[in-house]
Amino acid sequence: MTLHVFNPEHDIALASGLANFTAPHAGRQLRHDIGFLPAIWAQDGDVILVDDVEQAQRSWQRLRHRLQTVMNGNWQATETPQFLNRKHAVSAIDIKAIDPWGWNAALRAELLRRGTSEAILPTLTQLETIRQLSHRRTAAALLQKLRMEGTVGEAFECRTTEEVDKFVGQYRQLVLKAPWSSSGRGVRFLCEKRQVDTGWLHNVMTVQGSIMVEPYYNKVKDFGMEFYSDGKGRVEYLGLSVFHTENGAYTGNILATEDSKRKMIGRYIPLQLLDCIRDFICQLLGDVFEGTYSGPFGIDMMVVDGGLLHPCVEINLRRTMGHVALALSPADDELVRVMRINYSENNYRFIINRLLSHK
Repeated sequence: MTLHVFNPEHDIALASGLANFTAPHAGRQLRHDIGFLPAIWAQDGDVILVDDVEQAQRSWQRLRHRLQTVMNGNWQATETPQFLNRKHAVSAIDIKAIDPWGWNAALRAELLRRGTSEAILPTLTQLETIRQLSHRRTAAALLQKLRMEGTVGEAFECRTTEEVDKFVGQYRQLVLKAPWSSSGRGVRFLCEKRQVDTGWLHNVMTVQGSIMVEPYYNKVKDFGMEFYSDGKGRVEYLGLSVFHTENGAYTGNILATEDSKRKMIGRYIPLQLLDCIRDFICQLLGDVFEGTYSGPFGIDMMVVDGGLLHPCVEINLRRTMGHVALALSPADDELVRVMRINYSENNYRFIINRLLSHK
């Protein structure tokens, strides 16, 4: 039996590095409203930790009904997933493994308080290794190794404002990123006519030790690749993730077959380049993650002006919405759907609709 945990506040908890961490209100509400999400990929007999069992059951039944309608019978859901209230003791059930959205010290501490056996939890040393691998310098190092003809991208780690000033003078536009930050947060855009937000910059460098600096690229298309690391030197490619963002924040995923998504990206860049990057990532990160990380992860990429591929915008060392989209995408149905998380009337809702046209 596997215990599944949807902890969307993971990135912020990871940035804090704290075991005693309180998620911001938005993170807590997202967890409360769509905590049932792991039912999409859970196996029969698994357990899903949620804030409100009755709400999770109602929301899951609504989603199952919607999936049966919009997926034309091409997707089979777990019939009756078992939901467990987050406040109850986990020790009451026979758990063999835990599958969270992402591992951090705060989640480990919470599960221990709920009676989870320490034997099935990662150690604090393992979690600190995961935290360090989640630092944006890992993505910067991978980006450097992935550079080849047809690609673009640079990223630099700065520890002083003087280092940042040097890049301000070197590039017309910059993107400044906190080393640990969630999607759409911890990012500032800077052009030569605009001064650095020194208060924010000093705070990030004081708290997190450095700042990541990247040239700004004119984005044409967002997408990513989803993977799984077995922690023993093997990384498996799972599929493409074609998604949309607004101001750096995630807004939705395309649900389509792998072939359809390849055709979408193939309009912008050669598929041979895409495949080469995919294989190289599996090889490079298989070595990096051996003995250090096992679990799902995703790499965000983008196509920029001129038909160039930025092969590593960031690495998410956790499950992603791209993994959710893959769990919902049928293998042989050419219809295209869109998956979104909408916020309205003080609630988050998980929505799937057919897409009549796409770019």
